[in-house]
Amino acid sequence: MRPVDIIIKKRDGLELSPAEIRFFIEGYTSGAITDYQASAWAMAVLLNGMTDRETTELTLAMAASGETLDLTGVVDFALDKHSTGGVGDKTTLVVEPIVSACGLRVGKMSGRGLGFSGGTLDKMESIPGFRTNLSKEEFLLQLKEVGLVLTGQTDDLAPADGKLYALRDVTGTVDALPLIASSIMSKKIAAGAQRMVLDVKVGVGAFMKNLDQARALARIMVKIAKRVNRKAVALLSNMNQPLGNAVGNALEVKEAIDTLQGGGPKDFREHCLQVAGNLLLLGEAAGTLRAAKQRAAAALEDNFAFERFRQLVIAQGGDVSYVDEPAKLPSAQFIEEVPSPRAGYLKWIDAKEVGETSVELGAGRLKKGAPIDHAVGIVVHHKVGDKVEKGEPLFTLHANDKTKLTFARKRILAAHKWSPKKVKPLPLFYGSVK
Repeated sequence: MRPVDIIIKKRDGLELSPAEIRFFIEGYTSGAITDYQASAWAMAVLLNGMTDRETTELTLAMAASGETLDLTGVVDFALDKHSTGGVGDKTTLVVEPIVSACGLRVGKMSGRGLGFSGGTLDKMESIPGFRTNLSKEEFLLQLKEVGLVLTGQTDDLAPADGKLYALRDVTGTVDALPLIASSIMSKKIAAGAQRMVLDVKVGVGAFMKNLDQARALARIMVKIAKRVNRKAVALLSNMNQPLGNAVGNALEVKEAIDTLQGGGPKDFREHCLQVAGNLLLLGEAAGTLRAAKQRAAAALEDNFAFERFRQLVIAQGGDVSYVDEPAKLPSAQFIEEVPSPRAGYLKWIDAKEVGETSVELGAGRLKKGAPIDHAVGIVVHHKVGDKVEKGEPLFTLHANDKTKLTFARKRILAAHKWSPKKVKPLPLFYGSVK
């Protein structure tokens, strides 16, 4: 078997066999197949697509490229939740404790932010001492004894995905749906997930810009899950404006803590209840989605979810006093509340602009491995559809550099668009794929 023959076959729009896909992925992981050959293959996939069977075989080959976790000796079934990334998306910090508080064990491996999409691990590291590099043995032990884990993914899980993703990023092949789906699902399968909720973001602040793209990706991932005897539900959620109000690591942790204590922005709370409800339904902790969401809401109101979050922080070495007193979390030197320059109805708050501005302030990375500033960010006080009076607080900037603050003020003002007439609020979700 030769790599060039596999490239030509896919270039000509033909279906690859399982053996050909395994050969190519194993060869690329080991270095026997070069970057330029993998680039040509990825471009052929982008242009000609893959069948559902091919995409499933690709997912399994990528999952098998490294170590896999077997959680069957620890939990009856492994639950997971994945978001395709968004602005202000601190959902994991609330959903995981809710589900745990309702009696299910949850072990999640999360990632770091890259570009304008924030990373769960970066947010949790706002809490001094919190460890995000648990070993496989530590992960399994904490899942068994505490029932709740949130750590980083090890390099040994689906290493083919790491190599291929880096290549796609620089060869114009990121948009290939089979490669996106196999990237996400191979990591979930390698990490032991058996039942999962996939939060597929849609809009300017997401990777999938329109509903058709998002629905296509959701369908592919759900089909992969079914073909490998997993259960998955994909939610299509709006990312044309930030989720919640806070964008920035410590600011988002504060907002998550507020939500865990029964407060928090209305849209963020409802989003968390929807995701948690679907997880509880998959975990057989409720018979209907309505009952599942009611259980999730009760876990917030009764402070059970907050207590589970505290236990998570303690178990992973974090200083829990920062959870009990969120004011101790990193704070920026310059905090400026910016008033609305006019009265009217908000018809647009550009999520991508808010996310990119937060990165410019230092809350995110322009390249992998760069340091971040946990204290900086933006709090957007309103939502599309809100009526705002002139002089009313529009947003608050948290910065450690005056020049960056001035730049951010102009950019976020421009990200708000107005209408003299009433504007319909944006939906939280566009539906689901099962």
